[in-house]
Amino acid sequence: MSLTKKLTLAASAAALTLGVASVANAETTSLRIQTHFSQETLSGKMAGEFIKDVTAMSGGDIQIEMFYSGAVVKAAETFDAAVTGILDCDMTGGAYQTGKNPAFQFAGDLNGGYANPYQQMAWLLHGDGYASLNKLYNQYDMEFVGWWIPGPESLVSTRPIRGVDDFKNWKFRSPPGMITNIFENLGASPIVMDFNEIFTALETGIIDGADAANLTNNIGLGLYDIGKHTNYPGFHSMPADHLACNKAVWDAMPSAHQAILKVGMQALALKNTSINEVENAKNSVKMAEAGLNMYEWAPEESAKYREAVQSAWGEFATTPEAKELLGSHLDFLRGIGAMK
Repeated sequence: MSLTKKLTLAASAAALTLGVASVANAETTSLRIQTHFSQETLSGKMAGEFIKDVTAMSGGDIQIEMFYSGAVVKAAETFDAAVTGILDCDMTGGAYQTGKNPAFQFAGDLNGGYANPYQQMAWLLHGDGYASLNKLYNQYDMEFVGWWIPGPESLVSTRPIRGVDDFKNWKFRSPPGMITNIFENLGASPIVMDFNEIFTALETGIIDGADAANLTNNIGLGLYDIGKHTNYPGFHSMPADHLACNKAVWDAMPSAHQAILKVGMQALALKNTSINEVENAKNSVKMAEAGLNMYEWAPEESAKYREAVQSAWGEFATTPEAKELLGSHLDFLRGIGAMK
């Protein structure tokens, strides 16, 4: 056999061996994730974009099956479903878990603390956000992966909400957490109910209004078909929806897949915040023309709300974890001159 033929055969064998090794070393990650948003809402569509980005960046090695509108379990039960293995990841929000520890309130919404989503993302990326959140999440066998923040929310109401006095005896759907304390102190009657029960409760008159989402997502949910009053721009709440995964599932992923998911969430955060800002502005014009009553609160009315919020922060931070997480937010806000 000639030397050239021997070298050719050797090269072919090496290539075959390398190919087999590559197949053997190929790692895939399959995730079952639930979000409380429907596919029709802007946020639901953005979740779909996140899946496409992750699939593309991983070359198809990360496969995501997304369950929309709380299809597997109720929104507030998604976290536990991920912990127990019914799902792999939770794409709802930390505030749903305040019953476990009030610290989860400060893992989702500081209720008036941050002026805009970019400030809040700055704490996550440039403060000690990731470490602080995973110090909490890891205690509950979950890994915090990232946030996406649509921006300040707008309330939905079947009656005017021009200022604090209009909250007296106002029955409204509230998410769990500190927001119930704030609105109770302002004279309202919050009723905690699942995200997907809001429309029917409004339609049947069980509630007078709802704290659900921002202007654009409220439109997508059909809430303004019933409630003809809202506040815009919003001020009372700016929740961050999270991606959090079962800790064992997360730890078993290749580090490259972990990085792709984190970067994918950061890309989602920027796209989501910016598109919501654009769509809210466009929709505010359209909805005003369509007859929706939109109230921009006077500074003195907003000040009454902020006073109630700052009081509630201290009242709600009743565990060491909650005090530590709240302290991290406040140190950051003071450090950038956004709070005294």
